[in-house]
Amino acid sequence: MAIAQDLSEQFAHTSGASTSVWTHRDKYADRPKFPELTTDMDTDVCVIGAGIAGISIAYELVSRGKNVVMVDARDVLSGETGRTSGHLANALDDHYIHIAKKHGKDGAQIAADSHTWALNHVGDVARRLNIECEYRHVPGYEISQFDVSDKKNYDKDIQELKSEAAFAKDLGLNTEFREDLKVKGWDGKPDQRGGAVFPKQAAFHPTIYLSGVLRWLKEQPNFKCYTNTRVISVEEKGPKGVTIQTAGGLNIRSEQAVEATCVPLQKLSVIAQMEYDRTYSIAIRVPKGSVEDCFLYDSAEEYKYVRLTACDEKDDYMIVGGCDHAVGQEGPQGRYEELEQWVRERFMQAGSVDYKWSGQIYEPVDYMGYIGKNQGNNNIYIVTGDSGNGLTHGVLSGQLIADEIEGRENPWARLYSPKRVASMVKSAPSMIKHDLQVNAQYKKLVQPEIRDIEDLAPGSGGVMNEAPLSPVAVYKDEQGNVTKMSAVCPHLKGVVCWNPAEKSFDCPVHGSRFSTTGVCVNGPSKGNLQVLHGGSP
Repeated sequence: MAIAQDLSEQFAHTSGASTSVWTHRDKYADRPKFPELTTDMDTDVCVIGAGIAGISIAYELVSRGKNVVMVDARDVLSGETGRTSGHLANALDDHYIHIAKKHGKDGAQIAADSHTWALNHVGDVARRLNIECEYRHVPGYEISQFDVSDKKNYDKDIQELKSEAAFAKDLGLNTEFREDLKVKGWDGKPDQRGGAVFPKQAAFHPTIYLSGVLRWLKEQPNFKCYTNTRVISVEEKGPKGVTIQTAGGLNIRSEQAVEATCVPLQKLSVIAQMEYDRTYSIAIRVPKGSVEDCFLYDSAEEYKYVRLTACDEKDDYMIVGGCDHAVGQEGPQGRYEELEQWVRERFMQAGSVDYKWSGQIYEPVDYMGYIGKNQGNNNIYIVTGDSGNGLTHGVLSGQLIADEIEGRENPWARLYSPKRVASMVKSAPSMIKHDLQVNAQYKKLVQPEIRDIEDLAPGSGGVMNEAPLSPVAVYKDEQGNVTKMSAVCPHLKGVVCWNPAEKSFDCPVHGSRFSTTGVCVNGPSKGNLQVLHGGSP
């Protein structure tokens, strides 16, 4: 089979050309299969997106007796859920002391309570449905990025961690700062000692867990799921209240609709209140039992994060992530190498790197995700803004959205409301900085990545100008076959860039991403890149 076909097949199951560690046991084959939508239909709630948010919302609504139809543009679990590092945590990387500055102590309390509920809820559901998904509680350690010999920077970090631990303890998280903290297995340089301890975080295998939930849902009479069914519009109109239209011209009529698509299918609104980043992960072998089973985070701005997952009888996999950067505004070059070097300097027993992959992060300027009724809507709900905590945000969205649909008061709702305004005022400097970065991307419209198709090596892509102000995205497969597409993103007309790590074309404006044949694999774009000179994605 040609490499282009291989890539097309892979993009049906995941949003990149690289393979994450979760396929070590998942292999796509264990995921439940669902048909494509072939007829108009009516339902109580339509959930768009079959990742952790969509599945969690469907599970909660179906359990409460609602009729639910879930649709996905590709396969179930084909988005970012299978490209994470698998952390379920209430040790939030934005830090509660900073969340309180945006949302007050009450807001920080809600964040702590809701994330704690979410990480425990996964264990409850796994036990209830008998899903063997490696779920277990582990301690979380936050440490300085600096060696103890760098006294000025180290002391500054330690003071921040002490303040965070004390404030989190005041929120009921039973945290502490331990001067004598040492992580088992850290036997290299720089020295590591002291850190904030967050007990009872939770590790699990995300796609095995969600495949188990999907198998349960598939058996319920009030649940239907359709894959390879791309939604192009969600509007409050029609006899039931909301009409969802597919790319195939079919309509789903529902009383409510939920866009659980990482980012909503709309032009701006909350989209303008987020930053869009790529993050990188590797899975490296370590001898079983040689490294403490814990979550580990350092204090860098583009921080490193570590956890373990199963490999084989001899080894575990240490998952190490980090090296974030804005989508399309920097490249992946050197990111995996930096992660590997970071591990080997600290964990001398580390073996081979078996998996390398990247994922996408949606960062709200005020730290909290957007979960609830969309701005300007009464019956359309959104889930977006994972802020690096997409798994816990996805799980707690099930409770929040189901309660709101049923008219139940939920004490978390105000913190996560997409209609919140007050915290946006406090976040104005961050929003202005982001807007300036976005505007800078439009000035790059005529800067090509390649001059000629002959510049492309087989299995690579780039953007060139065939005519003034007419950028073309070009992919050359391993056999030399060329696909040409418009390089203009359908969302807000940004010009895409080639991402060699995932063999995708990424938009630097609002993070939309497209496969080598132009298929949209990350929104907010509703459509694909326009294929030129015949053919269509």
